[in-house]
Amino acid sequence: MALPVPPGDEKELLLGWLQFLRESVLRKAEGLDEDQARWRPDGKLIAIAGIVNHLAHVEWRWIDGTLRGEPVSRSEDEFTVPRDRPFAEVVDAYRRRAAATDATVRGADLDAACHHPGHPGIDLRWVLLHLIEETARHAGHADATRELLDGVTGV
Repeated sequence: MALPVPPGDEKELLLGWLQFLRESVLRKAEGLDEDQARWRPDGKLIAIAGIVNHLAHVEWRWIDGTLRGEPVSRSEDEFTVPRDRPFAEVVDAYRRRAAATDATVRGADLDAACHHPGHPGIDLRWVLLHLIEETARHAGHADATRELLDGVTGV
């Protein structure tokens, strides 16, 4: 997969990097069955299903909550996926959330002030950079988990 090319538009460049990292995470999810998606090495790291689920929640919290000021919540439960929720549904929810994030970002100004009482003065640009950082960190987790699971490596 090619790295994002600077389109001459800062917002599209940031969204391009976020999408590149989302796709890196989703590539680590390709071909996994339900058990593999929930596997963790000796109870360490995070299962790939948990990573995908968590990242969908992260985008929801920062875009709908921090940027738009809507009520959101955080729970450590988002790092695990119940057995009765198919992994394909978790992946689809992440893709839908990504599309919603992208649509919101494209309709806003990067200098738009956010509504986060714990982080006064942040704007959409800061939020996008944080989403890139968070997704990159968890892409690394997914890479490590997948390599330990079945030896698959790479971006």
